[in-house]
Amino acid sequence: MLPLMVGFDLDMTLVDSRPGIAAAYRALTARTGVQVDADAAVSRLGPPLRVEIARWFPPEQVEEAVLEYRELYPAYAITPTVPMPGALAAIEAVHARGGRVMVVTSKIGRLAKLHLDHLGLAVDELAGDLFAEEKATALREHGATLYVGDHVADMAAAEAAGIPGVGVATGPCSRDELAAAGAELVLDDLTGFSAALDRIIGLALEQ
Repeated sequence: MLPLMVGFDLDMTLVDSRPGIAAAYRALTARTGVQVDADAAVSRLGPPLRVEIARWFPPEQVEEAVLEYRELYPAYAITPTVPMPGALAAIEAVHARGGRVMVVTSKIGRLAKLHLDHLGLAVDELAGDLFAEEKATALREHGATLYVGDHVADMAAAEAAGIPGVGVATGPCSRDELAAAGAELVLDDLTGFSAALDRIIGLALEQ
């Protein structure tokens, strides 16, 4: 049996970053004068930053706005972010079984690491700036056993990597949407992950 390696998405899977990200968008509006509806933006977290920025900025300003947002991010987005319910216990459950934890996220790695360090999340590997099927590259490289996420694109990542996807209905996608996207199991949130982990590992062994 291969060593247990559980991959997790970050935003709205392990951490609730909505208050911090909203604050960063408001700071971006203040700096650029371009109105970004921060509440709308944080209601659809998951896709790469450029996708959201392109909703508000003309094409020729998108790259500059991305850079400015990322410059503002550490000061505005880290402190307000909190762990999702059950996140710490989920990581501990993997480690208690001798496994390792990796985060694979569309957020760039250096900003994702700020969240992990600030919250004391004991993650063993981190891969950033990847979305949907792109995440499969990192999942395969690190021998991930399964992948846990809140977005239908996370289920696409798991499928592309040939491993079970576990959905958590804590982000923009419903239980039905996650199941339809191929989730082997859908949890209301990570508080049910520890109890279900052995069953989840069993699903992985069947594949």
